[in-house]
Amino acid sequence: MAKSPHADREERILQSWKDKEIFRKTLEKKSPKGEFVFFEGPPTANGHPGIHHLEARAFKDAIPRYRTMRGYHVRRKGGWDTHGLPVELAVEKELGLKSKKEIETYGIAAFNEKCKDSVWAYVHEWEDFTTRMGYWVDLKDPYVTYRPSYIESVWNVIKTADKKGLLYKDYKVVPWCPRCGTGLSSHELAQGYQDVKDLSVYAKFKIKGKANEYLLAWTTTPWTLPGNAGLAVGEKIDYVQIKIGADSLILAKARLAVVKEPYAIEKEFKGKDLIGFEYEPLYPFLKDNVSGAEKDKLKNAFKVYVADFVTTADGTGIVHIAPMYGQDDFELGTRADLPKYHLVADDGTFKKEAGFLAGRFVKDEAVAVDIIKDLANRPSGSLLFHKEKHEHSYPFCWRCKTPLIYFARDSWYIRMSQLRHQLVKENE
Repeated sequence: MAKSPHADREERILQSWKDKEIFRKTLEKKSPKGEFVFFEGPPTANGHPGIHHLEARAFKDAIPRYRTMRGYHVRRKGGWDTHGLPVELAVEKELGLKSKKEIETYGIAAFNEKCKDSVWAYVHEWEDFTTRMGYWVDLKDPYVTYRPSYIESVWNVIKTADKKGLLYKDYKVVPWCPRCGTGLSSHELAQGYQDVKDLSVYAKFKIKGKANEYLLAWTTTPWTLPGNAGLAVGEKIDYVQIKIGADSLILAKARLAVVKEPYAIEKEFKGKDLIGFEYEPLYPFLKDNVSGAEKDKLKNAFKVYVADFVTTADGTGIVHIAPMYGQDDFELGTRADLPKYHLVADDGTFKKEAGFLAGRFVKDEAVAVDIIKDLANRPSGSLLFHKEKHEHSYPFCWRCKTPLIYFARDSWYIRMSQLRHQLVKENE
């Protein structure tokens, strides 16, 4: 196939730039306006370059060229991104590894070496691509993210932030993949929703000091019930107390359709009248295991609180709150100073503190079944009102297809709000 005249012209220009060392000369010329800082967002060389890389690099080339012509010095240092899940997952697939524990068995050092080999798989294709598109970037002395010099530079940023009093530790609830061991961003989350049928539970929370009186709450995630620390109601929602056999149950009046048995209404009141009601915990796991400052917060647990996210669109109008396993739950837990304690490990399995559930993956349907059986067969009386299959859209990891869990991760953060005025000023 004959070469087009356009391609021939491009190649002659590229060769001319190379012969005359034009790029080097742009870096050495006088720059009366000082530095224009440009950092190349580095590609990962374990995959082929694509048309989307060309498009992004066209902008990353045009702006520094313009600034160079306007009298600035633009270093244009290139780099290689050698970290991240895409690299790890590619190597796991190559080695036939199915979990993080299998990586540990294989050997972390050996696995890291395999990853280091993988990241350079297509480096020559990237170099040819960079040259052919006329992208000026210094790849003779690139930064490489797995080298100690780069890693230490990141630690130095963190150290500097700490010295300025900007570094702090806190929890953040994230959509968490227990298989990949990572949180997902909002755009990643949107890629993995599936319509599924999960077991949902109507659980009875026994009001403290009352015989056979219960608050009725509904959840589509029975695995979060062992981590329950509170209940939420809507302040202006109408609630009723109904009599079914020997039991009295409280739920939103607008949700009486969930009750299939004959009942009689005993009382009616607003949600604000329920605030402060205390109930007996479904499980002893939190009470028995929290310690230190979190133990002091137990005095706030197992009570009814008001929350504006409570509706009567579904459920019972009473929301079960597990602070470590939902964003609304976490925010209410922080506001009410409820204990924050994990019964679930990063890999999505219950910790040993969770008794009969220890070691089991929270999203296994058998776990939901056993929680339902446990609630139904309490010696002091069943705490299960109803169970049913509920069809809803649920997020799965787009990489490995594992069901995600909403999970409070303890992480280090930089208090950027403190720098707000400085950031606005610099951006001007």
